[in-house]
Amino acid sequence: MDCSSRFILECPKATLVSGYDPNSIYDNCKCYQECAKSTDSHISKVKTLEEDSDVSFCVGNEEIDCIRFKIAALSRPLKAMLYEGMRAVDLYSRTRRVDLFPPEVVLELLSFANRLCCEEMKSDCDIHLASLVSCIEDALILIEYGLEERANFLVASCLQVLLRQLPSSLYNPKVTKMFCSFEAKERLASAGHASFILYYFLSQVSMEVNTVSNVTVMLLERLRECAAQKWQKALALHQLGCVLLERQEYASAQCCFEAAAEASHVYSLAGNARCRFKQGQRYSAYKLMSSVISEYKAVGWMCQERSLYNVGKDKIDDLNTATELDPTLVFPYKYRAVLKAEEKQTTAAILEIDRIIGFKLEPDCLELRAWFLIAIEDYGCALRDVRALFPLDPNYRMFDEHISGEILIEFLNLKVQQGSQVDCWMQLYDRWSCLDDFGSLAVIHQMLVNDPGKSLLRFRQFLLLLRLNCQKAAMRCLRLARNLSSSEHKKLVYEGWILYDTGHREEAIARADESISIQRSFEAFFLKAYILADTSLGPESSYVIQLLEEAIRCPSDGLRKGQALNNLGSIYVDCGKLDDATNCYMNALEIKHTRAHQGLARIHFLRNQRKAAYDEMSKLIEKACSNALVYEKRSKYCDGLMAKNDLNMATRLDPLRTYPYRYRAAVLMDEQKDNEAIKEVSKAIAFKPDLQMLHLRAAFYESIGDLKSAVCDCEAALCLEPNHIDTLDLYNKARGT
Repeated sequence: MDCSSRFILECPKATLVSGYDPNSIYDNCKCYQECAKSTDSHISKVKTLEEDSDVSFCVGNEEIDCIRFKIAALSRPLKAMLYEGMRAVDLYSRTRRVDLFPPEVVLELLSFANRLCCEEMKSDCDIHLASLVSCIEDALILIEYGLEERANFLVASCLQVLLRQLPSSLYNPKVTKMFCSFEAKERLASAGHASFILYYFLSQVSMEVNTVSNVTVMLLERLRECAAQKWQKALALHQLGCVLLERQEYASAQCCFEAAAEASHVYSLAGNARCRFKQGQRYSAYKLMSSVISEYKAVGWMCQERSLYNVGKDKIDDLNTATELDPTLVFPYKYRAVLKAEEKQTTAAILEIDRIIGFKLEPDCLELRAWFLIAIEDYGCALRDVRALFPLDPNYRMFDEHISGEILIEFLNLKVQQGSQVDCWMQLYDRWSCLDDFGSLAVIHQMLVNDPGKSLLRFRQFLLLLRLNCQKAAMRCLRLARNLSSSEHKKLVYEGWILYDTGHREEAIARADESISIQRSFEAFFLKAYILADTSLGPESSYVIQLLEEAIRCPSDGLRKGQALNNLGSIYVDCGKLDDATNCYMNALEIKHTRAHQGLARIHFLRNQRKAAYDEMSKLIEKACSNALVYEKRSKYCDGLMAKNDLNMATRLDPLRTYPYRYRAAVLMDEQKDNEAIKEVSKAIAFKPDLQMLHLRAAFYESIGDLKSAVCDCEAALCLEPNHIDTLDLYNKARGT
């Protein structure tokens, strides 16, 4: 047998040698020693035949001489390292620059620097590579190098690109693998980029796209692993419980809710109740929610949740209480409306659902009202509702997701006479002048069916959706307008609006200027004027006036020119030029810009003509009787009972408007009805805790000596705006500092 090993115990020849040395079991056998000598001799002979070596490798204490081009020929990485890489290292050591090399060489430099502790070189490579990431493909390739070499800037840059492409990038299999698995999360953590906030953001995006997807579940599991503080763990468990509930995994969901509740997450008690109900434990769910209502201060969602497990009159009582405590909750309106429809009170059902649609547009509420309108054969209004629904959610499916809305529109088109595009423009003028933003939205949808590539119509959709407080849908329409635009100057204007709405003011102005340099247009001048006027004007007011005058001189339709005239009038008022402002408002009214009545009312008031101001607002109410803002504005031009009635109407039409609550509370404080005033403000804070309301209630608490409550409200207000001077002063006063 031939010897095939180096150790004496495995050598067949050594076993034939007599005797045994227990200390030699790890020694090399003689066969190996003879072979090693032969090999060394052969290597020596080969080296004498070759030319001199030109590169050395140090392995331990031994220096190994090699021939560069022969080692480089063994593989591409060795070639890059021995030729390009080392030359790049030499050049970097002289210039301290890495932008001279192609990306693959910079990657070699990064690896070299990381292994040999060249911190300056590593930092320069990291920053340079981070600047090269421009698309998902780059990000997916380079992030692997970044994680391997712990190049934090490079990893962060790749993450930025991936996050900007959400939600579509999240469903790229490679991106999913990068974020969703435990091992991937650990790799991100080692580079300092796996945080609770990152996974909270990713899970929220995934939930919006598809609540019940496996991706959503995995992201929430990673979120739970990233949670360090008690509140983070409670939130992660609650979110995971909600998703598992939607996936009908009730037992697992209940476990998550119970764990979150143990971490003091009160909302999870409702999730626990819902899981019990889904598993046939209705009475147990009812008892749990009753205990929540008795233990904590009752708020709207608690009563709404308990109504699900209640019956008969008690159920209706719970729903009515929920609406009273929080008028923004949608379910109580829908339930009461359906109940009335089942009792053949369809008109009453429509009035009930109108209450929520008046201030909160929800696709399912519009669908419900459309079915009620079809039931009473009011096909025109039903068609309006279905058309207005699609700008809010283009993929919405009706009748419990069984049919597409287009099918219903086709059916209703057979019942309603269809007008031409010119007729649609006339309808749009009429509805716009009546402040019927909802009806205008429906007309524009009809116009887009006839002319789907019209970017101008998408832009009008954007403006209307902004007025209706549908920010997400508005931005989608604005991006569509930008993508559909056939001219560069219009595209720049739409990009300017996108930048402005996302907080990039200077960049938005630059887009407007660039658009004007290509072609002078109404929208470009209007955009620039609008951005500049949005801050305190001061010395810029004359320039804004000039921009709006330029806009009015450019070609445009009456709807937009009316808006420009209205804005110009408002700036003239701020500058004290009441006659010029009056001319602007009168010209706006001549082209049916009805909102100009509000500006004229303001001018009358400034001239101490309060009755004329009230009458001017009454003219606006005649055309826009369902607009809460109009009643709120008119209340400022009357006293006593008339003002109170207008503000009550404003609250009934839109309970989200906070001015009526503030006014009524101030009146109660003047009448020394402190508790009633605090209760009035608390109504609004329960569903809309904004800065002004919290500051006002804190001031009320401070005035009656309840300093602890005043400090609490000040702290809540400062969470919303940390540098609010009045709240800071009140906070220090309440604390006695």
